[in-house]
Amino acid sequence: MNDRVLLITGASRGLGEATARRAAAAGFRLALLARDREALLPLVAEFGEDRALALAADVTDWASLSSAVETVKETFGGLDAVFANAGQSVVVSFFGDGGADPEQWRDMVLTNVYGTALTARATLPSLAESKGHLVLTGSVAGRYHRPGNLYSATKWAVTGLAGSIREEAVGTGVRVTVVQPGLVDTSMIPEDSKTKPKLEPDDVARAVLYALEQPPSVDVNEIVVRPTGQVR
Repeated sequence: MNDRVLLITGASRGLGEATARRAAAAGFRLALLARDREALLPLVAEFGEDRALALAADVTDWASLSSAVETVKETFGGLDAVFANAGQSVVVSFFGDGGADPEQWRDMVLTNVYGTALTARATLPSLAESKGHLVLTGSVAGRYHRPGNLYSATKWAVTGLAGSIREEAVGTGVRVTVVQPGLVDTSMIPEDSKTKPKLEPDDVARAVLYALEQPPSVDVNEIVVRPTGQVR
């Protein structure tokens, strides 16, 4: 893994932060993206400025995202892998029985679906050059219907997006993986889920590194990882 370049969106916390640490230990050079660049600076200090780059980018803003990708290429000379991880979650009720105001839904849908699609568009030409690897953060919630759950619908979209990209990538050497975690102990989990079995972010990071560490002839398309005891 030494000196391969991995770009991670949503890198300042949760799955992104945990994956950055795992990847740094495995020898990757890291391009860390988040809306707030200052939040990334402790990771850069931890890994070393020669091994990690912090960039402010909103994945729903094509201009800032594509500019950040160009900076990564100029700094490190290329791009070998991408973890499209930036995401949001809000509680929704379509009948209006509590949950977030509908005006708050927009940012979640844009980040989880449009932002993931833009990340793919901004990075896949470079990944085609390196015969690289695109990993997307899905969710077990994107495999089953869940009552009044717009977050689940966005992750269904990510699952479909991963399959669509993989089929378009045939013949390019690019590998595509969607990692679908169960409930993870992050700041995004709803209050009523805090007593349920949960994964740690590092559990998911290990799954991401498992996919990235396979030889070029192996394309791990889907990884489902649940905490022990989670039904679905």
